[in-house]
Amino acid sequence: MFNILNTADCRGMAMRFVFILSLVACQPGYAEFALPNSVQIHGFASLGYFNTSENNFFGDTKGNGDVDFWELGINGSWRARPDLQLSLQVVSRKAGKTDDGDPRIDYGFVDYSFLSDLENLWGLRLGRVVNPFGLYNDTRDMPFTRPSILLPQSIYFDANRQFALSGDGGQLYGERRAEFGDIYAQFNVFQPRVDDPDLLNSITSGFGGDLEGDLSWVGRLVYEKDGGKLRLAITAAQLNADIDPKGMVAPIARKFRFEPLVLSAQYNAERWSLTGEYARREANFKDFVLPMQDLKRVGESYYMQFSYRLAARWEAMLRYDVLFWDRDDRDGKKTEAATGGLVPAHSKFAKDFTVGLRWDVAPSFMVRLEYHNVNGTGWLSGLENPGETEQYWDMFALLAAYRF
Repeated sequence: MFNILNTADCRGMAMRFVFILSLVACQPGYAEFALPNSVQIHGFASLGYFNTSENNFFGDTKGNGDVDFWELGINGSWRARPDLQLSLQVVSRKAGKTDDGDPRIDYGFVDYSFLSDLENLWGLRLGRVVNPFGLYNDTRDMPFTRPSILLPQSIYFDANRQFALSGDGGQLYGERRAEFGDIYAQFNVFQPRVDDPDLLNSITSGFGGDLEGDLSWVGRLVYEKDGGKLRLAITAAQLNADIDPKGMVAPIARKFRFEPLVLSAQYNAERWSLTGEYARREANFKDFVLPMQDLKRVGESYYMQFSYRLAARWEAMLRYDVLFWDRDDRDGKKTEAATGGLVPAHSKFAKDFTVGLRWDVAPSFMVRLEYHNVNGTGWLSGLENPGETEQYWDMFALLAAYRF
């Protein structure tokens, strides 16, 4: 019932619509005549270079590096009435073997606000709606609105970006503004997108089959003080998927359930920001093809991030990011022993120390540099690293981005 935007016809029509709008908007003296004043059209493009000492990330990056990461996007919105808005974004994204670059709809929804006054705003969005998850999922689609080239991978997995970013369904949202602060609430019911190339591989441990999203939900409550100087949030979700093993006799579950709980905090001063998030992630595998008991794994993640605005156009960032796939096996040695060494211990965790620098060359053009020193391979893609991996590795990243 939620496959509103899944058909090829819908995708094609949407992309043609946004493309035509963008051409019209770029014609001098014509946009005002052709389009209502409430129509807004924006776009972005980025190109990234990654070089790793060991392992691969977003392409064949080990050794000489690779330029196999780029993003192209165009979005438009139309305020048809004061209480009704239509929004759409089409994106082409290439990220090594984890994203193939095919154009797709990141989000596309109708937004109706049924209550709006000085203190309250309540509304409903229907279509392909962005999932309210943590502090950054709402804004992870654009390079300029991310705090770094890569979001903290322990919570915002780029290898499975589409699964987390948005889903087909609806969102009820509300805002309450008061002297003690502002409260924001969102609740989504949706069918998740499961077409990330690495998602099936990670869920079925490479055995294959087909994956289909099932009815899921996510909710977030945010408190803000002094216009965002202090931000506190809690997110809870349940993401469900059905696995079709395609008749294979293998230890594959037919049901997958992912239940994260995320606690978030951020303090923004005049020149610096401090951000931290903690996640408890429960993954359940049920109804196995072979006679097996249901399997449950509880993982943990957290990071601390410090950003400092060096000058008007320069910003530096430090971050320490930690991931454990199983909090009862933090060093992975139990898993390695149980599998006879087939699953290395370092694949069950990752500890990433990151240093980053941002330079806003112009309001529409940005350059970023990042260095990652990583212990563990817990968030690496199995598609890009099918063989042996190394526990200790370094990564250098460079990104250039443009927006209009």
